[in-house]
Amino acid sequence: MKFSEELKWRGLIENTSHEEVYEKIDEGGLGFYIGFDPTSPSIQIGNFLGVVMMKRLQDHGHTPYILVGGATGMIGDPSGKSAERNLLDSSTLDNNVESMKNQLSRFLSFEGENKAVVVNNHDWMGKFSFLDFLRIVGKRFRVSEMLAKDSVKSRLNSESGISYTEFSYQTLQAYDFAHLYKEYGVSLQMGGNDQWGNITAGIDLTRKMHSGSVYGVVTPLVTDSQGKKFGKSEGGNTIYIDGEMTSPYQMYQYLLNSDDESVIRYLKYYTFLSRPEIEALENQTKEEPHKRLAQKQLAEIVVEMAHGKEGLDSAIRATSFFFGGTIENVSDKEVDSIFSDVPSVDLKKDDLNNGFDVLDLLSETPLFKSKGEARRSVTQKGVYLNNIVIESIEKKVTVTDLASENALVIRKGKKNYCVVKFNS
Repeated sequence: MKFSEELKWRGLIENTSHEEVYEKIDEGGLGFYIGFDPTSPSIQIGNFLGVVMMKRLQDHGHTPYILVGGATGMIGDPSGKSAERNLLDSSTLDNNVESMKNQLSRFLSFEGENKAVVVNNHDWMGKFSFLDFLRIVGKRFRVSEMLAKDSVKSRLNSESGISYTEFSYQTLQAYDFAHLYKEYGVSLQMGGNDQWGNITAGIDLTRKMHSGSVYGVVTPLVTDSQGKKFGKSEGGNTIYIDGEMTSPYQMYQYLLNSDDESVIRYLKYYTFLSRPEIEALENQTKEEPHKRLAQKQLAEIVVEMAHGKEGLDSAIRATSFFFGGTIENVSDKEVDSIFSDVPSVDLKKDDLNNGFDVLDLLSETPLFKSKGEARRSVTQKGVYLNNIVIESIEKKVTVTDLASENALVIRKGKKNYCVVKFNS
């Protein structure tokens, strides 16, 4: 099928500014951009869809421009927000910009005829005086049209309202498109469907300033079957692409827990599996949902894309711990990530020097009410140290039993865990 038809089949095009954009996409050779505001040091898995979309277009011969919003990030986009963001200080913003530039640069090719380009809108917006911006850009906007944007209307009618700062955001993003068209020949802007108002403002401004024929395409916002925003865990934690903010294991588990109604849609969005491969997984999900084959494919592909083979191997190994795999050669940080939902106790590391009596150790955990209960469970071979059965009540626990630098894991029965952390 044509490239545009594949994008439609995958559900990746929700709306376009012009019907002829499909022909342009099929031909290749477009300069296009997606903007990422550095409100965080990392993108999250929801807007990672934009990165995957950029890769699809680059593979088809288009040239991607990654716009990091050093200027627009100082304002905050009101689109999809019920209240105004807290403005970041310049130091935090600068750090976020650099972090996002480095992160986004990992996923696209920076070689060849259509090599990716990273730009920062502060490089041109920072040169404007307020009066110059009003004279050159502001005079080309009509307040009635600005008020008609959904992102503005929803906030005008809300309790929090909208500040002039946020109201003017669309003029900044619109100028980005006009600037990129003039300086780089960029003729296509893409983004999530909450960006539709900003994108159409950029199309209008580019036409007014440069008589340019430019286009806009929006992708769907990624949600689960309940309409909940994709990328938020049950605890409200955001799933980030940065491995320091969200571990490969946490991302893997989040994707593995995708609901059956949504997982095929995610496979179409995020993976490069072919249509027959995805349709086969769809059939398997209907016939054998308990095997969760589609979820496993999704988790493996996305984690490897984000964290490489090493990150995927780490996530799979960590997952095996809950199926009896020996817990060893992990870091304290990995233990905290993997066992974040289980109880923990803190003890002194000095206690390990001469050997910690295993029954004394077990009685310090919430898994056992008394040393007598711990004795009975060990005798019945029902207690595990780092998933290795404790064979004797006479065992002495030493530093050699640690699973990480300063922690070990106790398991009672099949599913009851406790992390023991030893502090200096």
